[in-house]
Amino acid sequence: MTQYQEKVKEQRIKLEAEKWALGVKALHSHSLDSMWYASDRNDGKVIDVEYNDGSVMRTISSTNEVVMLGQRLTGDDLVSAYQRGGI
Repeated sequence: MTQYQEKVKEQRIKLEAEKWALGVKALHSHSLDSMWYASDRNDGKVIDVEYNDGSVMRTISSTNEVVMLGQRLTGDDLVSAYQRGGI
């Protein structure tokens, strides 16, 4: 039975990392066009929700349009970021 302990531990950590990924890392309410994850956009007033997995959900205030930005971590990259305590 002990041969499966490492696999069980890896799966537990993976599930924890996937849950952690959905957590909010930061909130930004601004009208800047120089954010590192959206330097090529000029959306005016926005609200950005940055998640632990590296993705950013941007709501454009004037239109209520929602845009996903950034690169979402998955797999081993996500687990590594989780184990480091963040990106």
